[in-house]
Amino acid sequence: MEKLEAIFGVKIDDPKNFLRALTHPSFTQDNKEDYVECYERLEFLGDAVLKLSISDILFEKFPEGAEGKMSKIRSIVVSDSTLAKVSMDLGLNEFIRVAKHEEKQGCKKLESVVACSFEALLGAYYLDGKFEEIKLFIKKTFEKIIADAENHPDSYNAKAILQEYTQAQHQDRPEYSVKSESGPDHNKIFEIEVSWHGDILASGCGKTKKEAEQNAARNACIKLGVIKNL
Repeated sequence: MEKLEAIFGVKIDDPKNFLRALTHPSFTQDNKEDYVECYERLEFLGDAVLKLSISDILFEKFPEGAEGKMSKIRSIVVSDSTLAKVSMDLGLNEFIRVAKHEEKQGCKKLESVVACSFEALLGAYYLDGKFEEIKLFIKKTFEKIIADAENHPDSYNAKAILQEYTQAQHQDRPEYSVKSESGPDHNKIFEIEVSWHGDILASGCGKTKKEAEQNAARNACIKLGVIKNL
């Protein structure tokens, strides 16, 4: 708990929810604990805390900003990939409790797991009565990410840009398929192909299928001239 307090800069009064926020469902199953002892319920609450906080920040930052612009920035900021990167940069993923077999599979580095636990921690702070303090943490932590998302949205959400472009040209949506998988289970590399209207546009690699899809979409956007560089 002291390490969490140091990372967030916010005091913890009741540690029970924070322990739950750092507990993967596999850990509760292995130890025959109740479902409520894992992070999933707190993640539901923390997701709302994060979205409200980011919305408040954007509303203040862009006094004349259109709803569409703010929604696009928010979707980038609260995405699993963004939250996982923030959490891992802070070292929070190392605190997550998972079943031994899941840990061997690299569970503590999965974007979805790390992002959910991060949101659960925000939910735990909300229940601890620290909403205003955690809002300040979110503002400080995501300030640069918000600026980057405003100035370079194409580097975050190439899939959305590609879909918007292709649907404007033709009703067919881009389709993604796994071309190959390599490496051990705990450190796989995926290669994804993106095709549209029957033609393969590009491929991309990544440590997760989502990352590989984004990279494939970026390469397709560059090939189509939708974006110049990323």
